[in-house]
Amino acid sequence: MISPMRITACLAAFWLFSAFSAPLPARPKIDRQGAKAAFNLLNKVRQNPHAYRRELHLNPRMPITRTPLRWNATLANVAEKRAIDMARRDYFDHTDPDGFGPNHHISRAGYMLNPDWLKRRGANNFESIGANHPTAVAGVKAMIIGRNSPGYGHRKHLLGMDEWNGSLHDIGIGYVRVPSGSTYQSYLCILIAKHDW
Repeated sequence: MISPMRITACLAAFWLFSAFSAPLPARPKIDRQGAKAAFNLLNKVRQNPHAYRRELHLNPRMPITRTPLRWNATLANVAEKRAIDMARRDYFDHTDPDGFGPNHHISRAGYMLNPDWLKRRGANNFESIGANHPTAVAGVKAMIIGRNSPGYGHRKHLLGMDEWNGSLHDIGIGYVRVPSGSTYQSYLCILIAKHDW
């Protein structure tokens, strides 16, 4: 028979552990419909930047590529996993806590990359990320406008505004919402890539 003192000690230990342990983050909710809406917006902006000139602060002289983006299921899967990982492990960075960057994750998923792009395990040639946007579309708009994007790096990437970014054509987007337990309430990952230079 277990003594009342032992039961009390066990209950006290359980209470102490539960009172001081951090709550587990809520399971991230994937919004694939929102991701596809963001994909459609990017293609519309690329095809007709003039229609979005005022809303997205686009200068008519900006060299925006007209090359349409193609949805890629492998990149979309990697982007979702990247967004989920940031939410679950509560970080916001192109490099995960294990030191691996987007190029590594893309290659590991089976999307073939030029071996030169895999020499550094933290390499990123293809990813734009955002956090705390109410929708994936809102996140894309914020990245294009340039808020929280030093040097307009996201804008160049999403709209293919230089030789490198203009040569990328496969895309996958992951957008997740996190009700609680993480620094941000949403995470957005956009991968625009190609197989070789």
